Amino acid sequence: MANGLVTTMYSLLMLLACSTWFDLFLHVQSGLCTNADSFGTATDFSDSLCQKGVETSRKPRCPVTGGSANRRTICYWQSWATARPCDVWRVSNIDASKWTHINFAFALIDKTTYEVAQMAPTDIQQYMQLTDLKRDNLNLKVFISIGGWDAGCAIFLDMVSSPSRRSAFINSLKRFLKQYVFDGVDIDWQYPVAEDRDGTQADYENYVVFLEELRAGLGTKYGMTAILPISYWYLQHFDVKNLAKHLDWFNMQRKWDSKITTAERVVQAHSNLTEIDQGLDHLWLNGIDPQKVVLGLGFYGRAFTLGSPGCSKPGCNFSGRAKKGECTEQSGILSNSEIQEIVTDNAITPILVKEDAVKYLTWDSNPWVSYDDEETFRMKREYANSLCLGGMIVWALDMDKPMEQTSMNSLLGSEMSLNSKWNTLSSRRAITRSNALTLGLFWTACQPPSGGAAGKMCPEGYRPIALGHCKVFDADLNHLTGEDCHGGGVSG
Repeated sequence: MANGLVTTMYSLLMLLACSTWFDLFLHVQSGLCTNADSFGTATDFSDSLCQKGVETSRKPRCPVTGGSANRRTICYWQSWATARPCDVWRVSNIDASKWTHINFAFALIDKTTYEVAQMAPTDIQQYMQLTDLKRDNLNLKVFISIGGWDAGCAIFLDMVSSPSRRSAFINSLKRFLKQYVFDGVDIDWQYPVAEDRDGTQADYENYVVFLEELRAGLGTKYGMTAILPISYWYLQHFDVKNLAKHLDWFNMQRKWDSKITTAERVVQAHSNLTEIDQGLDHLWLNGIDPQKVVLGLGFYGRAFTLGSPGCSKPGCNFSGRAKKGECTEQSGILSNSEIQEIVTDNAITPILVKEDAVKYLTWDSNPWVSYDDEETFRMKREYANSLCLGGMIVWALDMDKPMEQTSMNSLLGSEMSLNSKWNTLSSRRAITRSNALTLGLFWTACQPPSGGAAGKMCPEGYRPIALGHCKVFDADLNHLTGEDCHGGGVSG
């Protein structure tokens, strides 16, 4: 009888341990499903018995050569990369032929009006430059990413908690997308509910209401995505099942902040495949379609100062963040470009941790960094294929070498090209009245140049991007006529 009771209680405990809502309680009470996410250490869902339950029932399976990971190739571009002291990245450095989507990071939410706001005065020009890349790749979609780690949580929870504030944001976003010819929006709220981000419990439901209204406001013309954290510590506060109803896909991301919040200060790779796999299990438990999940990858590494130079393997102690990189100027973070220079300058052979699909290296006695290269990108791409995932997303494109773009070629292949440029006469003639409007372009009626000054033929809020010769007063949109105008300040 006693043994039977013990068996029954153990079975019940394991059922709860593998549930979608009880894991945090078990972390505190029993330790069966641990949750010790931090800057440097530990993983969520670490109990192997919990993993077996997911794997045998709901975990998706596809061939590693299936190619689902290439369905979407997405990157973030940090607008402030133009202001670095070195490794400066401008829009002109971007090879648009490699990507299906590019996310502009970031726009913000105005704290007074709750409308979309630019991060810097120079951003408006860069919006236009980035969306102009669609001329180089007809299939390219450019999204505006709103939020980010530094934006905080408070502005989001204030906005989503009020119907009038939600409406103000949604209406302004519609104008913003149309004016700057963006194809969609990526919501980067880091993170609802979480106490360490000043979240509230109401965020859980309010986020769903907000996305439902946002989808109704944008319709199907614009894409809608949102970031999800791999870390269950934050992921548990997302109603993924209901959020998924209103989104085209989730962008799975590792936590960007560099806080050190655990007493166990040990080095671990921020992009290790073991933890990624454990985080994704939460989605499978909630029945999320793997095609609506995009795997987050990094063109950067987490860098530490080792506590003891003689101990450099994952799991060894660290004393703090490594020094700032020369170009990125952020302690604890090194771009892949900076890491490649360290490898070359110090003739280092990085060490592969095969089960986690990451590499790490040490130099100058005690700095330590983990990162991805061609070999580990291939392993992660095959992993994404094996789970039928709907693509890959990189933070961030501009942490690669501006000219060589080594990391991009390692991930996507140097020969990959999604589309050729369309700035030829024959391809421009394809812009008819029906498809020009969807591209945010139109031709003006032919007219004499206004004093020879460029840009006078387009109405206020638009700018010229092409000029064609035509017969006088010929306004046929099926031919190269008038001036090709881009953008537009549209109200309502």
